[in-house]
Amino acid sequence: MSFFLPWLAPARLWLVQALLLVGLPPLMLGVIGRVKAVVAGRRGAPLLQPYWDLLRALRKAAVYSRTTTWIFWFAPLVVLVSSLAAGSVLPLAASRAPVAFDGDLVLFAALLGLGRFFTMCAALDTGSSFEGMGASREAAFGALIEPALFLSLVALVVATGQLSLSAIFASLATSAAANPTLWLAAAALAAVVLAENARIPVDDPATHLELTMIHEVMLLDHSGPDLALIEYGSAMKLLVTAVLLVGVVAPTAVGNPLAMSAGALLVAVGIGAVESTMARVRLPRVKQFLIGSSALAAVALAAELLAQGVR
Repeated sequence: MSFFLPWLAPARLWLVQALLLVGLPPLMLGVIGRVKAVVAGRRGAPLLQPYWDLLRALRKAAVYSRTTTWIFWFAPLVVLVSSLAAGSVLPLAASRAPVAFDGDLVLFAALLGLGRFFTMCAALDTGSSFEGMGASREAAFGALIEPALFLSLVALVVATGQLSLSAIFASLATSAAANPTLWLAAAALAAVVLAENARIPVDDPATHLELTMIHEVMLLDHSGPDLALIEYGSAMKLLVTAVLLVGVVAPTAVGNPLAMSAGALLVAVGIGAVESTMARVRLPRVKQFLIGSSALAAVALAAELLAQGVR
């Protein structure tokens, strides 16, 4: 029995992390909807409405076009599994993530890109020029999102000297003084959260205007359980990217599941506030927004390299 005791505590914390990864994403969508309703002076949908929407979609039958192949029904599974795997790299319920090793931040970014890639492949697999337009936009903007994400992560690596996300957050939590240059990286990551999850000002998840849709247009042919899986995976990606932002802004919350959950919900409140106070920008402006976020991350990295040289 004593042999299993050292494994019981980590296993229990990893179980808590799995439960949070599975149960919290729809709640974040509900929080965003409630914030937007309160700001607009409406009653709005119930806070738990996203859970019922997912259950309703799961009960329906899926409809497939004769032009689609296995890629179309396989993509929702990849989106969900890649988001879940990306969440396992982040320390949500413990100071160390279930999957932690030097260089896991590259795996984290790759998993986010994998979900985006299969979403675009499923859209192209339908043979619809409309969904192909959305996939083209997703590819273009995704190429602009990734530099901001990687530059921000490299800035964190230079600032802490660690190559693992768990070790980076632990180093930030024990730092004696706040590093002002990392706030630039945090601002870039905040822009990544909005862009990666197709939120305003990059995209409007509630729009039905054909010429402005990006993410939602790629999901038009999905139905039933496939739609539920891909929507659930997208919500889980929102949680995962929010946890990454919380780990940088409030690293002392890492390891406390209640604090990290509260931080992720606060990010959802912030997203709802942003979507209530501004409109989606024009497509040419989206490129400027994403390039600006990369510039912030590059400045943070350059400042850290200069600081390391001075030391």
